Amino acid sequence: MKLVHDLFTSDVGLMSAGVIAFVIVMGFYINGFVRRKIREDEAAAAKR
Repeated sequence: MKLVHDLFTSDVGLMSAGVIAFVIVMGFYINGFVRRKIREDEAAAAKR
């Protein structure tokens, strides 16, 4: 429990939580971006 307490109360813990959240959000964004580009590329290839 002390670990969770330190994560959300110390400066370093808050920065770590922020970085973890940012990396997770960035992963979802990159996943969506790549999937969208793959669909666009497949649609363009199907038109040829």
